[in-house]
Amino acid sequence: MKVQLRIHRGKVILYEGIHDVSDAESFGRTCAHAWTHLREQRLEKATSVGALFDALDERLLDDLYGAEFSLSKA
Repeated sequence: MKVQLRIHRGKVILYEGIHDVSDAESFGRTCAHAWTHLREQRLEKATSVGALFDALDERLLDDLYGAEFSLSKA
């Protein structure tokens, strides 16, 4: 089944994507894809080598604290 995964904090959308989910494994891949996307976004925001190393050291979970996850049929 096609589902839309949305991760947001307040009105700010952190991630939104449509994925095929049929079992626990495909749901895990969907979550892993969202995680990778969020991590790449964080790295792209680095404006210098020092900021890049800081971004690598920071935990992505800090960005996700307080975020809401929603799943709906697409």
